[in-house]
Amino acid sequence: MNLEFLLLLAAAVFVVAILYSSVGHAGASGYIAVMSLLGLSAMVIKPTALTLNVLVASIASWQFYRAGHFNWRLFWPFALLAVPMAYVGGAIQLPTATFNLLLGVVLLYSAARFFVADPQERAPQPPALAAALLVGAALGLLSGLTGTGGGIFLTPLLLLMGWARAKEAAAVSALFILLNSSAGLLGNLASTRHWPDAIGWLLLAAAAGGAIGSRLGSRRFAPLLIKRLLAAVLLIAGLKLLLT
Repeated sequence: MNLEFLLLLAAAVFVVAILYSSVGHAGASGYIAVMSLLGLSAMVIKPTALTLNVLVASIASWQFYRAGHFNWRLFWPFALLAVPMAYVGGAIQLPTATFNLLLGVVLLYSAARFFVADPQERAPQPPALAAALLVGAALGLLSGLTGTGGGIFLTPLLLLMGWARAKEAAAVSALFILLNSSAGLLGNLASTRHWPDAIGWLLLAAAAGGAIGSRLGSRRFAPLLIKRLLAAVLLIAGLKLLLT
């Protein structure tokens, strides 16, 4: 990467980290969208997104935990099978066309989720253990395959099914993303032995953005406008992957 390209990518990562961490996510689909728009390859996109996810999810998990929103009893059934399945998915190297197709669908789904308003909150009821285990396993595998953390799927599911309130869902999703991304990254590195170039600068940008966004999101605001902006970026990137 030349310096100009690296600075552009780092600036984009910084903005994505602020926006995503404010809603309890680590930003993988945003990083993937940016890297896809800039023409990076799947070999670079997947480990880079997972690495940045680990860092930002760590920060977001801590901020939402400190704010008192984390629920261990809700979290562990989803995470139990998700983590090993994320490792398996991370080790699988899909053909470029298949990777782009799957990733494009994930980005378009993510865009749709940010465009759609969250359902009105009601008194949460815990999920059945079997349902949580199966959902966690499926999301873990998808996380590893695509280089995402699964939070973009888990958060709306928790809200739609009435399993959690918004801040609680964000806190649970943040740690879910952290563990899945860590497992997926380990699986990817074990399979490819490839570490992305210039990752240090991107980690600095992600750390700064994640610290700002997660603090604002856990304590200050519910960013509806941010969700709409994120949706626009994801829509463009998803269509680019599917149509080019």
